Amino acid sequence: MQFIDLKKQYQLIESDILKSIHNVLNHGQYIMGPEITRLEKQLADFVGVKHVIANSSGTDALLMALMALEIEPGDEIITSPFSFFATAEVIALCQAKPVFVDIDPTTYNIDPAKLEAAITIRTKAIMPVSLYGQCPDMTAINEIAKRHDLPVIEDAAQSFGATQNGIYSCALSTIGCTSFFPSKPLGGYGDSGACFTDDDVLAERLIEIRIHGQNARYCHRRIGINGRMDTIQAAILLEKMRLFPNEIELRKTVAQRYNDLLTGLVKTPVIDSNNTSVYAQYTIEVANRELFQKRMQESGIPTAVHYPVAMHQQEALSYLGYKTGDFPHAERASKHVVSLPMHPYLSIDEQKQVAAAVSHCLELSEEIA
Repeated sequence: MQFIDLKKQYQLIESDILKSIHNVLNHGQYIMGPEITRLEKQLADFVGVKHVIANSSGTDALLMALMALEIEPGDEIITSPFSFFATAEVIALCQAKPVFVDIDPTTYNIDPAKLEAAITIRTKAIMPVSLYGQCPDMTAINEIAKRHDLPVIEDAAQSFGATQNGIYSCALSTIGCTSFFPSKPLGGYGDSGACFTDDDVLAERLIEIRIHGQNARYCHRRIGINGRMDTIQAAILLEKMRLFPNEIELRKTVAQRYNDLLTGLVKTPVIDSNNTSVYAQYTIEVANRELFQKRMQESGIPTAVHYPVAMHQQEALSYLGYKTGDFPHAERASKHVVSLPMHPYLSIDEQKQVAAAVSHCLELSEEIA
C-alpha cells in the first residue's frame, strides 16, 4: 500500500497529460507560456478572487507575499509554531522576526484567542496556517487583524479546495498562498505554487516580484526573485483541475470512512462546523508514536509524521530565544500526531486494512493508545 497513490490519478488522465505536455514541447514556450495565463484564470474563477499569480513553489508564494507587503528587517510576523519549516523560513529570509502563537489542540491550527496578546508595535502581518486540509478561524483572525490594521497571509499549502463559511481557502485573507507540490490536494509533477488576492496594487507587485522585480524587460522597479512557474507544470495542473472538484468529494468520503472505522480507537480529525476540509492528510494521535509506526510498518501500512519538531524547537530558529514549554499544544502535537494513507482513490478494502492494523497495534500494546 502507498501512503499517497499518485499513479491511480495519472491513469485516469494519462492521455490528456501527455497531450498537454506534448503541446508545450511543440510551442516551445517553456517558461511563462500561454498555459500559465489559462491556469491563473481557472484558479481565480475556482476560488473567487480577482488575481492569481502562478509561481515556482508554495515557499516562493509565501516569500513573494511578504515582499509584496514590503516587510522589512526587524518587522514581526505572527504565525504558528506547528507547520512546515517554510512558514517561518520565509519570514527569516526577509530578516523579519517570526512570532509564534500556540495552536488549538483540537484542530492543530493557530488559536485566535491567543493571537492579540502577541501583537506589538512591530507586528506587520499575521500568517495563519491552514493545516491538514482545513482553515483556522479566519473570521476571528481577520477581525483581530482589522482592529490593528494588519494584513493577513493565509498559508494554504494544505487546504486548497477547502472552504470556511462557503468561501474558498485562498480567498479568506489579504493574500492567500498555496502549493502545487505533487502530494498536495491539487498537485503537479514538480514544484509550483500560487498567490491569490483581490488587491490590485498587491497583484501588480507580485507580478513584478515573480520576475526579478521587472515592470518592463530589463527595467527593475523593485527587488524580486525568479519565481516563475514552468509551463509544463501549468499544463499538468490544467488537466488535473478537471478532476479536482470530484476529488474533493472523494477525499471527504475517504475521511468519513476512516472516521467510522477509527472513532473510539484513536483521536480522529475534528473539522469545525463552519469548515470543509480537503484532508491533505488524515491525522490521528497516539501515545507512543515510534512503537505505533514500527508496528504499522510490520503490518505493511505506511505512515508519516507532519511535523515531528515544533518550529520554535528547530535549531535554525534558536536565535529567537524560545524554549521548550513555551507552546505546549504545539509541542504535544509534534510528539503524538501521525498520518495514515490518504488520497481520493483509497478503496474501502484498503481502509479496512489500515483500520485493522491500527486496532491490532493498539491491542498489542496499551502504551500506544
